[in-house]
Amino acid sequence: MQKPNGSGIGRVLKAAKCSMQGFSASWKHESAFRQETVLAIISVPLAALLATSVSQFALLVSVWCLVLVVELLNSAIESLTDRVGLERHELSGRAKDMGSAAVFVSLVIVALIWGSALYERFV
Repeated sequence: MQKPNGSGIGRVLKAAKCSMQGFSASWKHESAFRQETVLAIISVPLAALLATSVSQFALLVSVWCLVLVVELLNSAIESLTDRVGLERHELSGRAKDMGSAAVFVSLVIVALIWGSALYERFV
């Protein structure tokens, strides 16, 4: 019996299409995602100039990828919460606040990693 979502390369292609739709929706509807994506793109050449090793370059780029992952999850939580109901509810607010806090923590990680790389390079 075949799985409803397909199997093999067909499933991979469908998953890739869904992922692209997710990126597109995030770009279209989420200004924070757009801003963080632009910063991530700008950071790649800066990381190449700043990094003193390949592993440090990978770390500098990876922390921005982490921010994008967390922002995508936060946006998904917000969208689902809004879908359930637009009326104010303590749990809905808590879910949105926790998602926002996760984004904040990921940005603190970026600041720590980039700050330490800048310190190593210039101090």
